[in-house]
Amino acid sequence: MDQVSFMEALGLAVVTAVSSGVVSYLVQERKLQRELESLRASYKTEYMAEEAARHFLSHKKFIDRSFEMLKESLGGWDDDEDELRKILVRAGAIRNIRKDGTEWWSLLERMDEKVVRWEAKKDQQKNPSS
Repeated sequence: MDQVSFMEALGLAVVTAVSSGVVSYLVQERKLQRELESLRASYKTEYMAEEAARHFLSHKKFIDRSFEMLKESLGGWDDDEDELRKILVRAGAIRNIRKDGTEWWSLLERMDEKVVRWEAKKDQQKNPSS
């Protein structure tokens, strides 16, 4: 009889431990899901600014864009140009300062395309009849 009550107590303890663990897991999962949604909402503005920058820098015809054009098109960066530069870097862009001192940005992933166009332009200048 003692052995039966011991086994019942052990079974009850195992069931309690497992159900407690499952409930705890589900509560933590929901809590983390809510925190993740909250973080996404708080970073949405920055994320959207990066997406907009990538959009302008991904244009088929224009491989690079002037900083002034990006600043004007994205708006709201007159007082904090460095923050816009950080967003451009997070979007995967690199900066190039031209001989005239202007600042231009292009996506790193498009550098091969930029080099090919630059070489074609250089060859065309050497051989204008081609």
